[in-house]
Amino acid sequence: MTDAEEGIRLAKRVAALAGCSRREAELLIENGAVRVDGEPSLVPQMRVLPHQRVEIEPGARPQPVVSVTLLLHKPAGMPTDNAHRLLVPANHHDPERAGLRFLPRHVAGQRCMTPLETGASGLIVFTQEWRIERRLQEDAAIIEHEIMVDVEGAIGPETLAHFDRSPARVSVGQRGEGHTGLRFAIKGPRPGQIANLCTQAGLRILSMKRIRIGRIPLAGLLPSQWRYLLPHERF
Repeated sequence: MTDAEEGIRLAKRVAALAGCSRREAELLIENGAVRVDGEPSLVPQMRVLPHQRVEIEPGARPQPVVSVTLLLHKPAGMPTDNAHRLLVPANHHDPERAGLRFLPRHVAGQRCMTPLETGASGLIVFTQEWRIERRLQEDAAIIEHEIMVDVEGAIGPETLAHFDRSPARVSVGQRGEGHTGLRFAIKGPRPGQIANLCTQAGLRILSMKRIRIGRIPLAGLLPSQWRYLLPHERF
């Protein structure tokens, strides 16, 4: 079968168009800088026919895909081990804000650094960046997490006193009929630690949501939504 009948690899066609090496052509494709018949194509191995229009974004440079960190609002009831399935374009919150075009490579090899219990919701962090991974590992004991815990019943000073000798700073965030919202600020929490503290205080947890890790807030992310960590943001 001839090239005219089965086509040629997109990377080969781009290399010829751009006058660059095959590897450089692959980088242009992986960075989303190539369109076939007006549609973005991210697969260097795809085959294109002679009549198909292949365009390269003006000014695009053949650079490796940048490593990224992703912030996800994990919904309650989903195990952290399954949360990576939510890292898809349809769940990308405010995609233009970070100035990054979504690429499949952005979710490949992502590692969750801040797991949550299955029943809890809130902020979790995935990263490909070694500096972020090292920061969250080496400084885990000093990075403060803010977690909102809704418990059954009214809470008085005597109940709050149970937390005085705990590693968490606990305050009442809101009061409602039949429940109380507690705010926990705790450094380096372990999975299940807050639930154990509440059990020891005789409290029944109705819901739990992590709203901050260090200086990074959950703000604006709905359950199942994710966004990129911005260059200026620090934990």
